[in-house]
Amino acid sequence: MEAGGLPLELWRMILGYLHLPDLGRCSLVCRAWHDLILSLDRTRWRQLCLDCIECRHPNWPNQPDVEPESWREAFKQHYLASKTWTKNAAILETSVCFSLFRRRRTRRTLSVGPGHEFHSLGSALAMASLFDRILLFPGMHEEQGEVILKVPVEIVGHGKLGEVALLASIDQQCSTMHLCNLVFMPAWFSPFMFKTTSGHVQFDNCNFENGHIQVHGPGTCQMKFCSFKNTHVFLHNVPLCVLENCEFVGSENNSVTVEGHPSSEKNWAYAYLLGLIKSSPSVLPTEDSDSLMSLDLESRDQAWSPRTCGIVIEGSQSPTSPASSSPKAGSQEAEVGSDGERVARTPDSSDGGLSPSGEDEDEDQLTYRLSYQVQGPRPVLGGSFLGPPLPGASIQLPSCLVLNSLQQELQKDREAMALASSVQGCLIRKCLFRDGKGGVFVCSYGRAKMEGNVFRNLTYAVRCIHNSKIIMLRNHIHHCRASGIFLRLEGGGLIAGNNIYHNAEAGVDIRKKSNPLILCNQIHHGLRSGIVVLGNGKGIIRNNQIFSNKEAGIYILYHGNPVVSQNHIFRGHAAGIAVNENGRGLITENVIRENQWGGVDIRRGGVPVLRSNLICFGYSDGVVVGDEGKGLIEGNTIYANKGCGVWMMSSSLPHVTSNHVSYNGLYGVAVFSQKDGSGEFPGGHGAQESFSEDGDAILWETELEKDEDPLRRPVTVALVESNSVNHNGASGLYVQSSEALHVITNVIHANGDRGITVAQSSQLTRVANNSISCNRQSGVKVEAQCKVELRGNGIYDNRGHGIITKGDSTVVIENDIIGNRGSGLQLLPMSDTKCKAAPRLWCRRTSSSRARPTRPSFSRSQTTENASCKTTSSWSSRKSLTRGTWRTHLHGLTLKTLSEDPLLLMVGRR
Repeated sequence: MEAGGLPLELWRMILGYLHLPDLGRCSLVCRAWHDLILSLDRTRWRQLCLDCIECRHPNWPNQPDVEPESWREAFKQHYLASKTWTKNAAILETSVCFSLFRRRRTRRTLSVGPGHEFHSLGSALAMASLFDRILLFPGMHEEQGEVILKVPVEIVGHGKLGEVALLASIDQQCSTMHLCNLVFMPAWFSPFMFKTTSGHVQFDNCNFENGHIQVHGPGTCQMKFCSFKNTHVFLHNVPLCVLENCEFVGSENNSVTVEGHPSSEKNWAYAYLLGLIKSSPSVLPTEDSDSLMSLDLESRDQAWSPRTCGIVIEGSQSPTSPASSSPKAGSQEAEVGSDGERVARTPDSSDGGLSPSGEDEDEDQLTYRLSYQVQGPRPVLGGSFLGPPLPGASIQLPSCLVLNSLQQELQKDREAMALASSVQGCLIRKCLFRDGKGGVFVCSYGRAKMEGNVFRNLTYAVRCIHNSKIIMLRNHIHHCRASGIFLRLEGGGLIAGNNIYHNAEAGVDIRKKSNPLILCNQIHHGLRSGIVVLGNGKGIIRNNQIFSNKEAGIYILYHGNPVVSQNHIFRGHAAGIAVNENGRGLITENVIRENQWGGVDIRRGGVPVLRSNLICFGYSDGVVVGDEGKGLIEGNTIYANKGCGVWMMSSSLPHVTSNHVSYNGLYGVAVFSQKDGSGEFPGGHGAQESFSEDGDAILWETELEKDEDPLRRPVTVALVESNSVNHNGASGLYVQSSEALHVITNVIHANGDRGITVAQSSQLTRVANNSISCNRQSGVKVEAQCKVELRGNGIYDNRGHGIITKGDSTVVIENDIIGNRGSGLQLLPMSDTKCKAAPRLWCRRTSSSRARPTRPSFSRSQTTENASCKTTSSWSSRKSLTRGTWRTHLHGLTLKTLSEDPLLLMVGRR
């Protein structure tokens, strides 16, 4: 095109009058003409696309107001798809000698209607030849008998959609056919409007009302821009069928049923349909289109290392040592432990401001160090979750906790990528299912793939049962009267990138050995739970956002055993994850936050493995282990919940180990003997829920598996082991229990009340090898009528007494009670305490003389003068004092420090 020619705007106006063949020829003239033809996208190409009787708006029915990226590309896809039915390999043979030459098909147009060549469809079909076009003019065309198609033809309605109605029952017995621009209604003698068993049928821009369509394998079908009103599409053993840009309205049963394994026998159209699917734009996500932020896995792995905690207690060193003076404000003191890790301590942060060690001392310093190493949760030990939460500040998760995008997850999981890219059975794409009973029903080894569909106002959206497999990508499922997606009887597949919300029951319901992969979905604002797994249901639930559901985000019960990992579960109106009724599951590396009830709720025989999760900012407790709850709770960060960090009932048998429990509003770990006052189960659906399907009673107990999980070891006593419990609002550990409890090798540090409070313990509570330091009140307090054994604990720098006890059967063995502001050991009235291998009792010095920890000394009757009070002792011994063991029966006695020697502990009456 010469520069001195017509303006481009005038050329575009002229070319806008050309028909499709002429546009194609003009684009072959030169590159300038080719570019000029392409520039007509929003004018001539748009007009051609919307005027075509074989298609509607490219984004109908879900987004009819949104223009496609390219009208020319959309028209191209429609045009190619409409010609699929003509691509069979049948060659018309006129004679033997010309059988090697392909003959061009000559097509006739047969007109049917009043005043035209034929008065009925049957008479026109009787005269039709191969690939003829039968044109039905406006009106009602009714056939009194079954119409049998034995030759490939095309039946097209003339005029606008809705002006031509066909009341017939059509049985296709030919290799291919095409129906377009028609309204189908069932004949009076059969509900089936169309059926085929071996051929290929293509429907374009048709309406179907109040009937059935049936396709049996190896037959195939292609339906595009069709509307189905109370119509059931039944696909049996089909190798491949495509339903695209269709609308299903008002079904009284399932809209689409896919039954049976895809047939191994395939007709001629299978390869063409498969090629058409691969060439069309995919709904699979791209890196740019995904709304979820990416996660750098390498940086996350490098940033994590096993947690090592050191507690530094100041003692005596050489008087000439430079470290003899206490650190000044803003200074930092560092120690290198035996594991080679550098542990830094500042006066402001090491003990939460509760340590009294900031006083000036001119004696030597002796440093006692207790180190421990636990396996912490990999993604949750960011700096923002080790310090105190800022009041009123918005919650900002570290970058290492941001969810992967769907594309990243598929690239990481090759099996999931292969599954998402596969096409088998039925492909349903960009369709709308609304205002009916059921959407898609896949059963008896059926296969179906659903991409970019909308399911709304249905009883249920998708059901998958009896060893069937579904692939669901980028669908919207909302306002269903039951579950959104239901899997039962070993159903499986991939459910990825869907938006599931406002459903009356669970967003996803997994039962009876079903095992799907649920990946990168948003499941929110449900009237019940987000995901329910029960009746031996399994599945992998990974990288989902589950939020704002009325009940538990994920509910596991009746031997449900899923793998729940790397999900964000937040802002639920009940528990984040509830495990009841012998539910199981591996729950790992999730972020569970801002839920109204417990972050994780375990009750009534639930036995999960809860590992490496971040459970934070909840409006109640972090982890609740209710009546008969069990399981392994390991390596979690339980942070800034308004209730307790871990709340346990004494009838439960959990193993709580290696967790970081900090900055919770009440107790760090609490053990109670009574049940919830309301009797309800806040984490789940409620105790009255039967979980029946469609109202039928189901006895799950008769179908449960008894397999053992190697991740769990038998636990006969509730065990709280190797945890870091610090900076909680009340006691670090509170026990009001009627069952035995073991508390072993924990670090209980800088809590707002006592370190450990035992208010009730009718069975033995064993407290061994713990570090209890810098708590706002006493290190340990044992109330009356409690059976407690304190063995090998380090009780340091607490603001109150080291140990306060008035228990009936308290045993104190080999504890270090050092640097507490009150007494080392205070025995209240009527206490019965037995000590073996007397503990080292060391209180804070009041004079400059150097002293060492010594064994306690006693006298039977003497007057003791203290700086604050004078007392007269009255002491009676049941057993003579020996080197290895001593036992006292004390009446209102306490251990006090003499002013003459601060480390000589006497027994005196208050």
